[in-house]
Amino acid sequence: MSETHSPAGPLSSLRLDERLRDTRLFFSQALRTFHATGSILPSSGALARAMAEYVRRRPEPDRPLRILEAGAGTGAISRGIAASMQPGDTLDLVEANPEFAAHVEGLLKTDPVMTRVADASRVHAKLVNDMGTDRSYDVIVSGLPFANFTADAVREILDYYFEVLEPGGTMSFYGYLYTKEVKAVIARREDYLRQARTSWLVQEWIDRYGIGSEKVFANVPPAWVHHLRKPEKD
Repeated sequence: MSETHSPAGPLSSLRLDERLRDTRLFFSQALRTFHATGSILPSSGALARAMAEYVRRRPEPDRPLRILEAGAGTGAISRGIAASMQPGDTLDLVEANPEFAAHVEGLLKTDPVMTRVADASRVHAKLVNDMGTDRSYDVIVSGLPFANFTADAVREILDYYFEVLEPGGTMSFYGYLYTKEVKAVIARREDYLRQARTSWLVQEWIDRYGIGSEKVFANVPPAWVHHLRKPEKD
């Protein structure tokens, strides 16, 4: 077969190389800090698109959005957010792992999708709870692995999200399918009970504020994506 030189060729090769670099970095960090990453592979493009649903589906098409991504990792979901942003939108990318945070900083300078929103984006190498409450957001996208945290830690994070979320704003997060079932079989009893308590708490928030959920099978492992909305002011 003869070689072709379409404009998409070099870009496709670049994106493949970047994807492989992202995967190697994510895998190396996941082996050391699995509690904080919750997986051994970066999120897929399908999951990223699902998580950015409410960056695309905006109630006022011409009004800029203030967006927060918590747990940016290697930028897999960040790309989905960036691809959905419009002029005037701003993005705070929060990542506590310094190697991941530095990697995302680099993506804002080199990745074709991320560079288009570089001037409107800022990386914060800290825990999301340490961001303070002096700014508010229309959309929050959370990649934090709630299933790995205690119920008290998750409650603190969710309370923070809803404190800085504007009334009517949305918060999206994901969890892996079949986590409880797998842990019921292989986990120690105390670990299973911790995860179960966290799951019950998260389900309470979904029942109270949920506006939609979807399964994303094109991810390893497959995931649920949940969207919540903060009630409007009375």
